[in-house]
Amino acid sequence: MFARRGPAVLYAVLLVTVLPLAYGAVGLLLAMLAFVLAAPLLVHLSGPIAVGFGTLHTVPQAAGWALVALLLAPAAPMVVRALAGSHTALVRRLVTGRPEFLAVTRSRTRLIDAFDAERRRIERDLHDGAQQRLIGITLQLGIARSDLPPDAPGAAAVARAHDQARALSVELRELVHGIHPHVLTDLGLPAALRDLGDRSPVPVEVDAAVAERLPERVEATVYFVVAEALTNVARHAAATAARVTARLDHGTVTVEVRDDGRGGADPGRGSGLTGLADRVDATGGRLTLDSPPGGPTVLRAVLPCR
Repeated sequence: MFARRGPAVLYAVLLVTVLPLAYGAVGLLLAMLAFVLAAPLLVHLSGPIAVGFGTLHTVPQAAGWALVALLLAPAAPMVVRALAGSHTALVRRLVTGRPEFLAVTRSRTRLIDAFDAERRRIERDLHDGAQQRLIGITLQLGIARSDLPPDAPGAAAVARAHDQARALSVELRELVHGIHPHVLTDLGLPAALRDLGDRSPVPVEVDAAVAERLPERVEATVYFVVAEALTNVARHAAATAARVTARLDHGTVTVEVRDDGRGGADPGRGSGLTGLADRVDATGGRLTLDSPPGGPTVLRAVLPCR
């Protein structure tokens, strides 16, 4: 039992002992760096100040140490990245590589694949069945409407039925398109993203530099991320323009939706982004949202194309 759970237990121990000390040391180092950079001003305003390596009595003395701190400042981000990278490597080594974790991940992936397959089946049934029959009924009503004189009994009822059938055809076509668009299956991700941009009520510029077909799960996830983002732009952002970019680089696809709206987007207010984040996470990717008040809003998804 311990042999099976030992790595996870070891990570839990490190999480409450060594890792807080490491993050605390890095935080103290950054605070000391900032304090030494401000030392000339502090000495000028309040006189001698004590630092970790001694006491600074004069402004020139403090300026010398501030120059040293300034030269060391570019190394601070590298130290933070090194610590974060070490933490990530530790998690991958002790937790995410365990059979239990992999089983959960694969189970989520199978559920998403099954859900996508069911969506495609429903889309095919609607497109090849109900939608085609409705188109046939609409055509027959149109022929009957054109054959009947305007003052004939029942002409008004036939006209209303024809108009309603046409409206229902449009609604059903939009419903089928939202379930799983044919353009995504037939033409690929760039064409599907351009189609989303063309149908958006907000002007959208699409730059999709993805020259090859991606796995179906990845293409569908990227498509619905962009579709949800553009829907939110049209409904909530009060934006005048949006831009969609997609890039494929070294087996990773990155898609970004940017708008010039009012910002302040909150995933917790029912925007649909929480569900998208779960779906992106299940594919091994990550979804980030940057939406300060006043804008702009930037939604970015990064997914591996394994």
